[in-house]
Amino acid sequence: MGDNSKITRVLNIFSKLSEGKVVNKPEEANIFGVDERTIQRDIDDIRKYLDFDSGNNNSGITDRIIYDHVLKGYYMERAYKSKLSNSEILAICKILLDSRAFTKKEMDKLIGNIVECCSIKSEEDIVRKLIANEQYHYIEPQHKSDFLDLLWKAGQAIKEQKYIKITYTRTKDKKEVKRELKPAAIMFSEFYFYLAAFIEDEKTRENFEVPGDVYPTIYRIDRIKKLEVLGEKFKMPHRDRFEEGEFRKRIQFMYGGRLQRIKFRYYGYSVEAILDRLPTARIISEKDGVYTISAEVFGKGIEGWIRGQGKSIEVLGES
Repeated sequence: MGDNSKITRVLNIFSKLSEGKVVNKPEEANIFGVDERTIQRDIDDIRKYLDFDSGNNNSGITDRIIYDHVLKGYYMERAYKSKLSNSEILAICKILLDSRAFTKKEMDKLIGNIVECCSIKSEEDIVRKLIANEQYHYIEPQHKSDFLDLLWKAGQAIKEQKYIKITYTRTKDKKEVKRELKPAAIMFSEFYFYLAAFIEDEKTRENFEVPGDVYPTIYRIDRIKKLEVLGEKFKMPHRDRFEEGEFRKRIQFMYGGRLQRIKFRYYGYSVEAILDRLPTARIISEKDGVYTISAEVFGKGIEGWIRGQGKSIEVLGES
C-alpha cells in the first residue's frame, strides 16, 4: 500500500511540474498526509530521473527542477541542449570575428548567443577568455549597416520564390536605383554578404556588359537600403533551377561578367592555396614544381586577384 501511495504521489507531483505548475512542499504534504521531508525526497527522485533521462535521449531537450524563492515552490524548466561541442563553439566564434561581416553591436550579440550554448558555465567562461582580446579590438566594416533582418527577409523570399523590390546604392556612382528581382541565393565572400538575383526588366538588361546574360546579378546586401517582398510568385522549373553551389564555385570575387575558363602557370610555394581559392581549378600538368592550372570563373574579378599574385602567376590565356 505504501509503495502504491508513493507511486501515486510522485506521478501526481511530476504531472503538475510537467504542466508548468509550481509545487509547494507544505501544500503537497498536506494533500497526501505526509511530512515535508517525504515530499522533498519525491522531488529529489524526480530530479534523478530527469538527469538519467537527459543523459540517455537524443531529443536535444533537457528538463530541470528549479526552486523559486519568490514563489516558494518548485517548477520545471525546459532547456534545449546545444548540438555543438565547446571546441566547435570556439571555432565558430573565431571564424565570425575574422569575417568582420557585422557591426560591433551585431557581432557582440551573435558571439554572446553562441557562447551561451556551451554545456557548462565554467567552459563558457573559458571560451569568453579565449576570444576576449579579438572581440575587444574588433573593427566593424566601414558600411556600419545592421542587415540581419534584411538577410532573413531575402532568405524567406528565396524559399517561397517570391519577387522582391529593392532600393540599392550602386558602388560605381553611389546612385540609388530600384530593381524588381527574382532572388536566387545568398552568398558570403571577404567581409560581405551578397544577394544573387535575376533581373527580368528588358530596359535594365540592355545595359548589361554581357548581352543576353543568363546568370544572376550580384548585389551587396549592406547596400540594399530597402527590401520589399512582393505577393507575386515566380516559377523556376527544376531543370532551370539556379544551382547556388555550382555558381558559388565560379564566382569567387563577386563581380558580374561572362563565364570564362582561364589557363595559367603557378610558380609559388603552395598550390593548395590556389586550389582552395579557386574551387573549379584543376592541375593540367606539373614540372619542376611549376604547375599549369585551368579554372572556370565568372567576371573580371579574377584579373585583379591575378595581378595581386605578382610573379607567382603567369597567365597563358583562355582555355
